[in-house]
Amino acid sequence: MLSGGMPFCVQCGTRDNPCRCKIVGPTLGFLAFCVAALVEWPVGALVWCFRHAKGRRIMGHPVTHVFPCVSNAIPF
Repeated sequence: MLSGGMPFCVQCGTRDNPCRCKIVGPTLGFLAFCVAALVEWPVGALVWCFRHAKGRRIMGHPVTHVFPCVSNAIPF
């Protein structure tokens, strides 16, 4: 969701903090996802031409590893 030009993500229903709502973690996770995707998707597309499974893993890395790690590291 965009709010004033800055990406802003909210995750409600979590048990990580007393408010049961996370804003900073998911927002920073989304920004880290975007930076990783800018690098890894072109590289993954190039690798995919020769090794399909490896290219898919590279292109999926921002979704499967970067976003969850950053989002879960910050409890609020």
